[in-house]
Amino acid sequence: MPDRPDPTAPVGRTEDAVVPAPTVSPEALSPEAVAPAPGRLGAVDRYFSISARGSDFGREIRGGFATFFTMAYILVLNPIILGSAEDKFGNHLSGPQLVTATALVAAVMTIVMGLGGNLPLALAAGLGLNAVAAFQLAPLMSWPDAMGLIVIEGLLICVLVVTGLREAIMHAIPASLKQAISVGIGLFIAFIGFVDAGFVSRIPGETGSVPVQLGATGHLSGWPVLVFCLGVLLTVALLARKAKGAILISIVVTTVVAVVINEIADIAPAAWGLTVPAVPDDLVAAPDFGLLGSFSLFGAFQQVGVVTIVLLVFTLLLSDFFDTMGTVVGVTHEAGLLDQDGKVPHLGRVLLIDGAAAVAGGAASASSATSYVESTAGVGEGARTGFASLVTGGLFAVALFLTPPATIVPAQAAAPALVAVGFLLMAQVRNIDWEKYEIAIPAFLTIAVMPFTYSITNGIGAGFVAYVVIRVVLGKAREIHWLLWGTAALFAVYFAIDPIEQLLGVK
Repeated sequence: MPDRPDPTAPVGRTEDAVVPAPTVSPEALSPEAVAPAPGRLGAVDRYFSISARGSDFGREIRGGFATFFTMAYILVLNPIILGSAEDKFGNHLSGPQLVTATALVAAVMTIVMGLGGNLPLALAAGLGLNAVAAFQLAPLMSWPDAMGLIVIEGLLICVLVVTGLREAIMHAIPASLKQAISVGIGLFIAFIGFVDAGFVSRIPGETGSVPVQLGATGHLSGWPVLVFCLGVLLTVALLARKAKGAILISIVVTTVVAVVINEIADIAPAAWGLTVPAVPDDLVAAPDFGLLGSFSLFGAFQQVGVVTIVLLVFTLLLSDFFDTMGTVVGVTHEAGLLDQDGKVPHLGRVLLIDGAAAVAGGAASASSATSYVESTAGVGEGARTGFASLVTGGLFAVALFLTPPATIVPAQAAAPALVAVGFLLMAQVRNIDWEKYEIAIPAFLTIAVMPFTYSITNGIGAGFVAYVVIRVVLGKAREIHWLLWGTAALFAVYFAIDPIEQLLGVK
């Protein structure tokens, strides 16, 4: 993870090193900035320590708006990712209901973080985590069962925080593997974007040649693919200029282009996929809370084996837990809120709220919610307290009533954002020491296996098993943490489950 998080990055990153807190600028500590507001505003000021942290209401409000508009793309991408996948029984989640669930969880948990954690930190469904739900959990079970596993994962995070096991887990997983997991998820998400947009497709009926090709026929064709290409170029141009809200701007502009093209060109609705970019009849609609509470806590155990469930939950927990740690440290460092020892204020409370967000995301069928590094955009506007999170959460609450515009975004307009996310996550590859094979090989396998097998779990497993094997071969077995030994053993059983079942006569 870079020392200074990129405000346009979509998800939080893992960081182990503790960095010293920067000093607050003299301008921020001027008498005008520190003077508390009178009356009720004074009470709010004291509760959030707005003046004490060198901020004011104007900065907090601007920061709250900046964070919202930088991460509002999740209202489109989360329904696209979850809605495009089907569960074991061929069922799809409703797009409008997913928009409502995504906005509701983001609104409630961001406000809770503001009130309880008093940090300018926003939460919403995590990219990468929703990919695990869509492409790892759902194909093995029903949607309620998959969301039940996410609830279990969130509860486990809360237990880890309460019991203080965070330190053990933080030190058990080598930093290189944590970074490799993020990079692999980035490539996986980018691949999903290319496939969903029709830029890459499976060659029908071919078994002896390459498994994928450019476009549907070996070359690019059709208006929808053109929309995707234009979207990618716009997104990378905005990112290169470090434009605030680059991903959201790209989605909005590309959707408008798609709507115009769909109106003037003769395009079969099926060419767009699940969502046709047509002008909605209404801009505002009542939220549909149909997915709330639609989860089964233990239903997954009736669909797949215990070993598989343990590994799936471990995959969710690993990504969620370390992403949160990196994001929280990065945002608070950017805001100058770390104490003299480089510690986050009220860290236990913050992590507990983040774990509760994962529970809320699963319970609402919005996938696991987590802290967003886009919160640094608000920090850049001057936000220093949880009051900014109240503003961001309030804007997500308003978005509950804007479902119609969010549900006309086709995959070709949203997929460029997935490609951009892949790039942003890929940047962490520079932090891996490629000169040390004992580190580089497991990292490489983690990164490569995820997109090549279309499985995040497989990538993590390959990296863990390779890491333990190489360490043993090099005579460094004693350096391996017991958690890694146990996890690698589980993954070994996971990969060899078929021959093991044959040996035991299970099949």
